[in-house]
Amino acid sequence: MGQGALVTEIWGHMPDGRAVHRVTLTGGGLNAHVLTFGAVLQDLHLDGHDAPLVLGFPEFAPYLTQSPYFGATVGRFANRIRDGHLELDGRSYQLDTNDGGRHTLHGGAEGLGGHLWEIDTAAEDHVTLKAVLPAGHMGFPGRLTCAVTFALLDGGALDIQMRAETDKTTICSLAHHSYFALDDAETVSEHMLQIAAENYTPVDDTLIPTGEVASVAGTRFDFCEAAPVGQAAPLDHNFCLSDARQSLRPVATLQSRISGVQMTCLTTEPGLQVYDGAGINTAVVGLAGQPMGTSAGIALEPQAWPDAHHHKNFPQAVLRPGESYHQHTQFVFSRGQT
Repeated sequence: MGQGALVTEIWGHMPDGRAVHRVTLTGGGLNAHVLTFGAVLQDLHLDGHDAPLVLGFPEFAPYLTQSPYFGATVGRFANRIRDGHLELDGRSYQLDTNDGGRHTLHGGAEGLGGHLWEIDTAAEDHVTLKAVLPAGHMGFPGRLTCAVTFALLDGGALDIQMRAETDKTTICSLAHHSYFALDDAETVSEHMLQIAAENYTPVDDTLIPTGEVASVAGTRFDFCEAAPVGQAAPLDHNFCLSDARQSLRPVATLQSRISGVQMTCLTTEPGLQVYDGAGINTAVVGLAGQPMGTSAGIALEPQAWPDAHHHKNFPQAVLRPGESYHQHTQFVFSRGQT
């Protein structure tokens, strides 16, 4: 990675007055902006393609009140935990129930996606942000020390590495939560999606996994071959990539038939949560210069399977003292033919 000059600016302030910084990254045919608030990827552009590749706001204030985790780094446990209930090593913990007053979502109301991170190291094409969640934060046990590195690599690759350590047994699964849009259409329903997953986890009416691992064959969730995102609407489900963390490998592709831009997702993670953005509804103008509505972008979130500790047949996400959590994910962009 390069060692060019760091470009950073104060981009806003938290309600308590603390400054939020924005870091500009350039490299590999990409240009990105990363915020210290939520370790948010605020903007991403590909050389030769005018439209932004992710949803976001051109100013900071809406991130505090209007953002459905646009570009955020979420955790300490991404996705949902049924009833905010956690049991580890014979002890029960009640977590913050910020999802409809019943479940825990993305680590609680004050999860990492709304946390003010600190810049650790940075250069022209990469930045590392760090955050510490104290023991008991949102009800979780253990002091969790987290770091996320965003790097722009050759070949149009947005490279994201997440690390965490704890001083007490806890659960940990972080996720990058950008909503991708590869053209300037109002929705991503016609984007073509392919996922290397033969199974998915069905959910109840509150989006909690039932515990079943079901085949995608013959269902609207079959993306083994490329198909329009809209075929599965509404879509907010975990696709089962593997039964354990693996080495970095390609797991999904997304392509716009309008612009020809393609994105390949590679990850180490066992699950891919795919959310079609059906709940997006903001009157605030986004990066593309217009308000963002239903399915304006799609989130592809590599992570552990949701609510894993309530389902012993799922890959578990327990992190113990002396262990290190490490997720490696890449989103690789290219310009094809329309």
